[in-house]
Amino acid sequence: MLYDDIINLPHHVSKNRPHMPLSERAAQFAPFAALSGHESAIRETARHTDEERTLDEDQNHLLDEQYRLLKEQQREHPEAEITYFIPDRRKNGGTYKTIKGKICHIDEWKHIITFEEGPAIPLRYIIDIQR
Repeated sequence: MLYDDIINLPHHVSKNRPHMPLSERAAQFAPFAALSGHESAIRETARHTDEERTLDEDQNHLLDEQYRLLKEQQREHPEAEITYFIPDRRKNGGTYKTIKGKICHIDEWKHIITFEEGPAIPLRYIIDIQR
């Protein structure tokens, strides 16, 4: 059958079902998404993360010295400014954050430093301690 054969035929109208309004006809196709998740995948790929830095021997020595001083004074809850790495859960890398406040506790068993108001920071992610 060719197009010319059907072009002049009357439009079919169901005898059993009522005519569907155009707004409802369009709505039945709305949930279809050929590339579901594509837009969020693009946003995730474009999201910036930093590489985790590796400290050299001198930086490690300086960091160890600052940590030792904090441990010695932890009963006085010394003020400190700590910069640390937060690994990203979804992709390689992460972000660096600096927090300043009073040290509440240094747990050598769990390898964390806890601020009075703030997070518990794993020692392995700390890259700088300023007092």
